[in-house]
Amino acid sequence: MTGSARDERKPSGPPPALLTGAVTDALRTTAGRAAGVYLRSGSSGLLRLAVLSGLPGQLFRPWWRVNVDRPFPVADVHRTGVPVVLANATEVMRRYPQFAAGLPFQFGSLHVPVVAEDRAFGVLTVLRAAAADAAEVQAEGERLSAVADALAADLLRLGADGGIVTWDDAPLCVRPPAAGPAPGRVGRFAWNPATGALTVDARACELLGLPACDFPGTLDALARAVDPADAHRLPGLLHRTALGRPPSLPIQVRTAAGGLRLLDLWPATDAEAASIGPAAAPARPAVRAGEARERGRATGETWGVPESGGPAASDGGGASASSDAPRPVAGVLLDPGPGALADGAADLLPEGVFCLDRTGLVVYANPRAGHLLGVPRELLVGRPLWEAVPWLNQPPYEEHLRGVLLSPEPAHFDVRLPAVPKEPATRRPYEGDWLRMSLYPGADLVTCKAVPADRVPHDDLPEATGPDAPAPDAAASAAPLYRPIVLAIALTEAVTARQVSAVVMQELLPAFGGRRLAIYLLQERHLYLAWESGFPEGFLAPFEGVALDARLPGVETLTTGRPLFFDSMQQLADAYPGIELDAEEGARAFLPLIASGRPVGSCILGFDRPRSFGSKERTVLTALAGLIAHAMEKAQRYDTEAALARGLQQALLPRRLSQHARVETAGRYLPGTEGMDVGGDWYDVVEAGDGLALVIGDVQGHGVQAAATMGQLRSAVRAFALGDRPPEEVMGGTNHLLIDLDPGQFASCCYIRLDPSTGRARAARAGHLPPLLRHPDGRTDVVDLPGGVVLGVDPRAHYPVTELLLEPGAILALYTDGLVEQPGHDIDEGIAALRTALAEAGGARRRPAAGNPGTPPEATGGAGRSLAGVADLLTAAARRSADRFDDIALLLATRRDRAGPGPKPPRRG
Repeated sequence: MTGSARDERKPSGPPPALLTGAVTDALRTTAGRAAGVYLRSGSSGLLRLAVLSGLPGQLFRPWWRVNVDRPFPVADVHRTGVPVVLANATEVMRRYPQFAAGLPFQFGSLHVPVVAEDRAFGVLTVLRAAAADAAEVQAEGERLSAVADALAADLLRLGADGGIVTWDDAPLCVRPPAAGPAPGRVGRFAWNPATGALTVDARACELLGLPACDFPGTLDALARAVDPADAHRLPGLLHRTALGRPPSLPIQVRTAAGGLRLLDLWPATDAEAASIGPAAAPARPAVRAGEARERGRATGETWGVPESGGPAASDGGGASASSDAPRPVAGVLLDPGPGALADGAADLLPEGVFCLDRTGLVVYANPRAGHLLGVPRELLVGRPLWEAVPWLNQPPYEEHLRGVLLSPEPAHFDVRLPAVPKEPATRRPYEGDWLRMSLYPGADLVTCKAVPADRVPHDDLPEATGPDAPAPDAAASAAPLYRPIVLAIALTEAVTARQVSAVVMQELLPAFGGRRLAIYLLQERHLYLAWESGFPEGFLAPFEGVALDARLPGVETLTTGRPLFFDSMQQLADAYPGIELDAEEGARAFLPLIASGRPVGSCILGFDRPRSFGSKERTVLTALAGLIAHAMEKAQRYDTEAALARGLQQALLPRRLSQHARVETAGRYLPGTEGMDVGGDWYDVVEAGDGLALVIGDVQGHGVQAAATMGQLRSAVRAFALGDRPPEEVMGGTNHLLIDLDPGQFASCCYIRLDPSTGRARAARAGHLPPLLRHPDGRTDVVDLPGGVVLGVDPRAHYPVTELLLEPGAILALYTDGLVEQPGHDIDEGIAALRTALAEAGGARRRPAAGNPGTPPEATGGAGRSLAGVADLLTAAARRSADRFDDIALLLATRRDRAGPGPKPPRRG
């Protein structure tokens, strides 16, 4: 609950009115309690929260940024373009355990993509009450998609006009629409600062005790209708609102006859101001005393919650708060009715009672609440809780407030009051040092109760500090609350040592406020650096390969099995005289990585400032080190097995392809990216009598077993091909062999026997993807190739043979599913994309004719790429991808017009 600074700079991104309008519409068309829009950042691979309605921005700061590759619903929706509906906490835990660990409350959510014309702008999110299942909120999801589509269309037009459609600022935080109209009568009015005209509807005149037909429409007339004590404030309030600085809460005024009224003001659009006339019916829901004012339009007042001076939102009309041009002002005049009596009754209660709106603003407090919290009532109301009561700015208390804002369950907890001087005159009379806090959630408000509590302090509760004391270290206060389950769940998805290290950097380091990380792994009684971040360049180089007998903290923490904590760099230097330090100030933690009694390595956490490691923080860090050690040990086993499988697979793939004077071939193989098990894809070109056999296949599964099975199948197909057996016999024989081997796996395969002199080919397919054929004129077709079931399943399977013609200059493409399949997308889309890429790649450049090596390329139609160049082009995107979910095999073949001097052996990818 760190305090926020106001800043009147206009944010760099889409107009605030566009974004606030979207979340307002989203909440009105669903049963949502909060809504937000994530937009793409200018930084690649990042989404940023652009606007948040119904929740305090500072309280949800950890979710301001989302990496698109993280296992979170927002990231999934942006990547796949498919909406995600999470009906309740059980569904969230099942599908997104990391998200559930961060917000372990009973609520549901809907997430829909903001996409127009295949351009993804971001994600629209709504948080709502939990439902029994997704079917219960299906209709809401459809309405939310319509809102997202409208926002996407607006962003598409904005981008076409040269506007910015990304977001790199702090989020705009806006009040949500009220859940329903409150009791009381409401009148509307508007003021135009350019002309001075004041338009008041009939209900407002009635509330002011004026005849509607006789109101002259001036500020002076309005001032005469209210109590003289309030009249002098009205012009200043209206002028400040016109400049984008409306009052944060409704203002209490009394009529000339003494009646209590509430005045609520906000900057309006011209159309909104024009809509208010003498006969206009009130369209805004009434606002009770102490409630957040209802923003009846999408153009509501917005509040910026910037990171140390970031931008705040402007008024909803699209003008920034810093604009010099006054805007029209709209407002409501409210008779609070019995609500004022209720507030008056609460003022007399012996307990401290105060209310927060859904943005964390204190909208009501009785005198007792101000007394117990140590803040005068007039300084409490109208301010965010964490600004008015800074000693409540503690992570455990933030967690309770998050819970009541997201779920219907009340929260009860104890807080320790700030320390006060011990002079008798300043002691709290009869109150003790503790308050018992109770938070009760409502649709629009959170009602809070505070009563004195006499109790013995617990070590796990933070001690509050006075308003003049330095702010507690955010990381130190966050550490006891950090849930080991968050790191544990993230580590379950890490496969390699680098991925484990990356998770530690992303999850553990920020939670404790660390700035430096180094992970060393043990190999043959020496420690080797596996990951570093934040240390000066080259600083860790002298420690590479250090032996276990060296007197260094990173070594001794492993050899003794005890974590070492140094509150300052001076402590570290005193404990290890002569040790080289990377900084003059800071703190360090050295954690042993030990899994089931076996030493794995050591982990070093670095902090920029001195700090005290509390007992609970030391316990949590030590426990987390154990989780890291187990994950790292598992990752090392995986790395070893993956290296073995890759070596086996590379050894089994052909080192060179069989050649023919009239046929050119090119093969490419790409393994899955780091962290993906090695697959069983293969390709081959084999001499088959006076022709060539083109083969491609894919063994089901991954790992060493898949690679070994691939080697056996490749050998079998190669043996059948060398005997020039017909395609149907090759497939049938290989099928029987795989069934006899019984490896528990099946395989797909495509076998084409090509006659290089005529271009005629006979092909058979066993559950494999159909080949592509690019004709010399550029037309590219998916070859209609009837096939049988995959190999290794049915001993009676039949594999029909199809004949096709490969003309000179045509390209035949065989490929595996890794090249065309992406999670969340239909495989037919991938095949169509590959077909387009092959068509646009240009024909294979032909080699010079035999006996005339000086023949120019134009004479042989060689304006296209080489076949190897075409292969590189078709796999270029996959090579650049950081997330190849499967390995890839590609085999291309083309015929020449006549026999050439003989090509060089094709390069393997």
